[in-house]
Amino acid sequence: MNLQAIRAIYTYEMNRTRRTIGQSIVSPVLSTSLYFVVFGSAIGSRMSEVGGVPYGAFIVPGLMMLTLLTQSISNAAFAIYFPRFTGTIYELLSAPVSPFEIVAGYVGAAATKSVLLGLIILATAALFVPMEVRHPFWMLTFLVLTAVTFSLFGFIIGIWADGFERLQLIPMLVITPLTFLGGTFYSLEMLPPVWRTITLFNPVVYLVAGFRWSFFGTSDVRVEVSAAMTLAFLIACLLIVRWMFRTGYRLKS
Repeated sequence: MNLQAIRAIYTYEMNRTRRTIGQSIVSPVLSTSLYFVVFGSAIGSRMSEVGGVPYGAFIVPGLMMLTLLTQSISNAAFAIYFPRFTGTIYELLSAPVSPFEIVAGYVGAAATKSVLLGLIILATAALFVPMEVRHPFWMLTFLVLTAVTFSLFGFIIGIWADGFERLQLIPMLVITPLTFLGGTFYSLEMLPPVWRTITLFNPVVYLVAGFRWSFFGTSDVRVEVSAAMTLAFLIACLLIVRWMFRTGYRLKS
């Protein structure tokens, strides 16, 4: 394994984050804080608790997951698409670097940025509402696992996209709506039975539910099911990336 190659790609991507810290870190944190103020204050004042948890604290895991999913995808997608757009991807493909090392460098950097962003949002939320994480180990596990999974998904989008508009197509039109409809701001128990059943077909429900369980010890879905769904999606993304490198799908276009 060429660890130096992985380190070079990882370091380059992390340096790019430092150069654009306003866009990469400050902007998502401010956006999430606005969500928290609006939903936590406006709705929270009328809805004291959800499942025995204060509403302000209840939405924190959902807001973290919303940011984690969108930022993981965006970071990884742009990271691999830009070299394709500028043509520098040829230098990478001609270098003695394996597909695994390329993926490890780009996905590792994107996941690191997303995990740091999630922890910053958690610290920011603690300024607004008193809260505690009941299962900190599992919280970090779900955080890292989700960040890696959706960074891989973003990597796939970055290879699939043939223009900048496509980079935002799936995150804006698919992931964000699914996250809003996946129990980010409400419990599934609040829905009518029919809509509750339909919502269970939303894969994001299982991510939010598992992450919320790590905070409060309760969730709408069994934590085992949430973990299994996350692992299944991770494996699916790994298989797709493997296929893309084996076939050379759009890597040189």
